[in-house]
Amino acid sequence: MAIKEIITVPSSILKKISSSVEVVDEEIRSTLGDMLETMYAAPGIGLAAIQIGIPKRMIVIDVSEERNEPHCFINPEIMKPSKTIASFEEGCLSVPGVWEEIERPDKCSVKYLNRDGKECEKNYSGLMATVIQHEMDHLEGIVFVDHLSRLKKGISIKKSIKFQKNPVKEDRLAKYHNDKKS
Repeated sequence: MAIKEIITVPSSILKKISSSVEVVDEEIRSTLGDMLETMYAAPGIGLAAIQIGIPKRMIVIDVSEERNEPHCFINPEIMKPSKTIASFEEGCLSVPGVWEEIERPDKCSVKYLNRDGKECEKNYSGLMATVIQHEMDHLEGIVFVDHLSRLKKGISIKKSIKFQKNPVKEDRLAKYHNDKKS
């Protein structure tokens, strides 16, 4: 496994639509391992393959406090999004230094292949549902700031580019879990 470089705005690579994975083989599993290692090192809670320059429909997620519950999704599809909307303050490894409130369905059912190529379907809610939808947007060439008004999106991208020149690491997942305990 290897830590890969994360592509950031304003790179046009992030606008590419990812293609389906045809066969789940050792190369795909190795890429998933690289994605997890990259995500943990960042530190982040989700990563799409396109964020490391691979336009394949693969995402990895781990929202656990201990960061020991990795989830791998190959060719994910949202089957049943909830009609109920929730708002989360989202950030993105490809848009560092920017956090904005984004509204998404609070629950969703996702059909996908796991790292063994087995078809699965599971229901998710809360933060996990938000992160899945956020990462799946990447597969369609959508970055979370695309959900903002044109003015706010422009400001956010400029803010991220400035932040990239002088980054400060922070652990937002730890903050999320600490806020839940309060």
